[in-house]
Amino acid sequence: METKESITQSSCSGREPFALQVLDDSMMPEFAVGNIIVIDPEAVVKNGSFVLATYQGKYIFRQLHIDNQRYFLTALNPQYPDLPIRGLEDIHGIIIQGGGLRRKDRKRYD
Repeated sequence: METKESITQSSCSGREPFALQVLDDSMMPEFAVGNIIVIDPEAVVKNGSFVLATYQGKYIFRQLHIDNQRYFLTALNPQYPDLPIRGLEDIHGIIIQGGGLRRKDRKRYD
């Protein structure tokens, strides 16, 4: 199955948190198409974090899994395969907040 780019990035500067919009269903049911996610490029990466990473030269939003010093990006939607990455150098930030348009639907992940 071909992997789609799952987010779109607007211009931002520095290492400050920034927002992106989810573009596909790879992170359903937790993150729906159209949801806004907030990424902190300075946050501490750990196993199980929702991350913004690069995979084959494209930005991608997935959950990080670390197993015996091997790194994988995992979609919550089981229709998408796990993607191996080189390591933490491919991670560009941690999702610290996400959710729908209503305030009650927003969650913190840090």
